[in-house]
Amino acid sequence: MPKLKYYVVWKGRKTGIFTSWAECEKQVKGVVDAQFKAFESEAEAEAAFLGRYDDYQGKSSSSGKWKTASVQPVFPSICVDAACSGSPGKVEYRGVNTKTGEDIFHAGPFAQGTNNVGEFLAIVHALTWEGKHNSHVTIYSDSQNAISWVITGICKTNLNHTQKNALLFALIHSAENWLAENELPENKILKWDTKLWGENPADFGRK
Repeated sequence: MPKLKYYVVWKGRKTGIFTSWAECEKQVKGVVDAQFKAFESEAEAEAAFLGRYDDYQGKSSSSGKWKTASVQPVFPSICVDAACSGSPGKVEYRGVNTKTGEDIFHAGPFAQGTNNVGEFLAIVHALTWEGKHNSHVTIYSDSQNAISWVITGICKTNLNHTQKNALLFALIHSAENWLAENELPENKILKWDTKLWGENPADFGRK
């Protein structure tokens, strides 16, 4: 038996939450710039309907799942994530306000990188950003590899150093130097619980 989905329509003939694609299609088919998306649970759909379509467009349907979770992330906090087209490929990363999804910083794309390298640099960028802005909030990443690299202070990538990714390696070395000179507070960097909270708010929505 197919799993029940909940369809949110923000803009259509009728707006609301529908429990079948047939009903949703009636509201959006032929409507210019219709706004709609499917969700796995009623609670997620209800939370999304109260929000804006722009907050969910191009993102996994599990984005924002944390809003209805029994255990909430720590607030205030910063979420970081990276996206890479190919391995190696063009990589970029960003940090956002966990609660609002608003961009705090965005870097890249950089040539011939990997997702793990991007995740590593994103965490360190968040740490240095906090230092410059006298901020002391939790940082979330969904990459256990990147978190462990930051804790050990070494980017343990197998990426080959080439002329095209020289800038990326310069950033890696700069990040490692910063980590060597600065002590990380305990529980400063936490693993984002994707299963409980859905996609990281900094996710680029390209999965």
